[in-house]
Amino acid sequence: MNRLQRMIRANRILAVVAGVVVLSVVVVGAALFQPWRIFTSSSVYDALPAAPAPASAQAPAPASAQAPVTPPPATPEAPVVLGSGTFQSQEHETTGTARLVRLADGSHLLRLEDLASSDGPDVKVWLSSLPAGGDWFKYRSGRYVDLGAVKATHGNHNYLLPPGTDITGLTSVVLWCDRFSVAFGSAPLT
Repeated sequence: MNRLQRMIRANRILAVVAGVVVLSVVVVGAALFQPWRIFTSSSVYDALPAAPAPASAQAPAPASAQAPVTPPPATPEAPVVLGSGTFQSQEHETTGTARLVRLADGSHLLRLEDLASSDGPDVKVWLSSLPAGGDWFKYRSGRYVDLGAVKATHGNHNYLLPPGTDITGLTSVVLWCDRFSVAFGSAPLT
């Protein structure tokens, strides 16, 4: 130990520089990997948007008013599931169901139900043209639509697709960690 102490005393500047470098590596590594996220989780429980309620019937006009008869309002269309599948784990344990839904107004949303996954530093929800599962390096090479950051690690989430999104050929949902280019899990849309 005396020899190490003598060497540090003789090279104080080198010891300070080495200490700063080690501290910088620890700080940058913690900021990049965010290891505390292993111990964190969150939940969101979005409701599936319901079909709009029909307009309430107007009070009947007195017979003497001879008001024109209007037909009852059309029954609104219920949401339609266009594809669904169960998540399979890839880099992290991931469970739940993904559903691609067309709403009554013609818009589309992706619904994740009973999702359970890990937290991560930059996890996104993608619709992908590549099949679910297998080698997760492939997802960057296919066509994908980034729906934004995952809302939480658990629960039921809704993600509206941007208007005009061409859903043709989008065959899977991927929870994608953009920072490290890994898939946490994926689900086929069949």
